[in-house]
Amino acid sequence: MINTYQTSLAPPPVPPRLNRSHPVLIPAPLPAQSSSRPMMRFLLCVVLLNLVLCVGGFIYLYHHLNMEQRFSSEGTVAFRAAEKQETLDRTRTMARMVVSKSSKESKLSYLQWDMDHSELKSINYYERSWLTIPESGDYYVYSRVTFSRGHDKLPLTSHVRLRKSQAEEDKTIMQACCDLDKISDIPRLCTASQGEVMTLEKGNQLSVWVSDLSLVSYEEGATTFGMYKL
Repeated sequence: MINTYQTSLAPPPVPPRLNRSHPVLIPAPLPAQSSSRPMMRFLLCVVLLNLVLCVGGFIYLYHHLNMEQRFSSEGTVAFRAAEKQETLDRTRTMARMVVSKSSKESKLSYLQWDMDHSELKSINYYERSWLTIPESGDYYVYSRVTFSRGHDKLPLTSHVRLRKSQAEEDKTIMQACCDLDKISDIPRLCTASQGEVMTLEKGNQLSVWVSDLSLVSYEEGATTFGMYKL
């Protein structure tokens, strides 16, 4: 007889066989926390190094730019000062007169100046003996007269003389003298030098006067006269 009985229950599991081994799963050990510390320290050192390099680079660039700006500013100031001084030198009122050898042939006692070798800036001259002041102000006036021989009766004296205008009478405002041995047969020289700061007015005229023009040395650079405005 056929068994038609059916059930919905699952069959019981088959018991394992005793002669067959089965794998046993062993859980992997967790990584130790101490192994990650060197990596963290390395990364921290890298970050700190980058930070130090950035700060150092910023400080270097800051000082470098400041130095360049300071040098550039100093160079500009120096250039402008030199340019200003050069402009003042070009426009400064001054005169440096060189004596003319033709002075000893003059009947007057005023030295005449060699206009080809003298230097004038903003100052005019009259009859090669007088210098005319172009504008009022303070001037440094100097003269150097070298005498080549002495005189028995006349002192070796040079005078800087001033007149207010061409029509006015002149007067001595500076005087210098020197002395030579009149008995000696050896040629000798002496120089009468003088210089003074004075206030002059526009139109004033100055010249150099000596008692005897034949006593003056006319060698180059021996006798000069000049002035410049302060």
